[in-house]
Amino acid sequence: MGLLEGQRAFITGGGSGIGRATARLMAAEGARVAVCDIDGDAAEHVAKEIDGEAFHVDVTDAAALENAIRTAAERFIGLSIMFNNAGGGMLANVHEYGDELWDRLIKLNLTGVFNGIKAAAPIILSSGGGSIVSTASISGVRPAAGEAPYAAAKAGVVALTATSALEYAPLIRVNAVSPGSIATKLTDPLWAVPGEEARAIEHTPLKRLGQPEDIAKVVVFLCSDLAAFITGQNIVVDGGMILHGSGVDGILTYLQSAMRGDPPQYY
Repeated sequence: MGLLEGQRAFITGGGSGIGRATARLMAAEGARVAVCDIDGDAAEHVAKEIDGEAFHVDVTDAAALENAIRTAAERFIGLSIMFNNAGGGMLANVHEYGDELWDRLIKLNLTGVFNGIKAAAPIILSSGGGSIVSTASISGVRPAAGEAPYAAAKAGVVALTATSALEYAPLIRVNAVSPGSIATKLTDPLWAVPGEEARAIEHTPLKRLGQPEDIAKVVVFLCSDLAAFITGQNIVVDGGMILHGSGVDGILTYLQSAMRGDPPQYY
């Protein structure tokens, strides 16, 4: 019997990276899984891999997300797990973020999680309880220059997690997971920067980039009975990287100097 035998899960950002790895592992551990992604084709592909359900939804559209969650719960006859994983970011100085871009990044990384919790919590309660996990980031714990809206939103996810844990206990456990440098489509542009992958590995005590499966294992643990006495926590999964500082220390300065044609001022 798997760790999540009989569980019914809904995952946002499930079409690739951490979301896909978590969907696959949850299914392998016995859960029925609904895969939601802004990329409908990606969601369909992952759902077919795991015999799950697919939903083409933008998490910033609260009504569409709520409808998808309700539909999944109807098909599964209830819901016991919500994994708020959708997100994204970029790098720029604070004054370079226009109002529209700031709003879009906050809406994606924080309001999207709020939308997921708001829609899923009542259904999980009516289904007998369960677990909510949201993807925060080490950027919300140790921000770097250039990450203002992303870091602020991810810190907000940690606070929202704690508040929700208080409100929905004892029937729902609510936790967050904060990845470090993980090899996904989202972080591919970082590894294209000369020397960045080697720097990230050097500054990670465990001497490698994280893989999506490293995060998926922690999410599954948090949703399982093995974590029955854990709620309101933010679990950092970064190979020890933030023991040395933030995840992308210095990369904005490096990129700016490169664009000016200056000698690299990075390490």
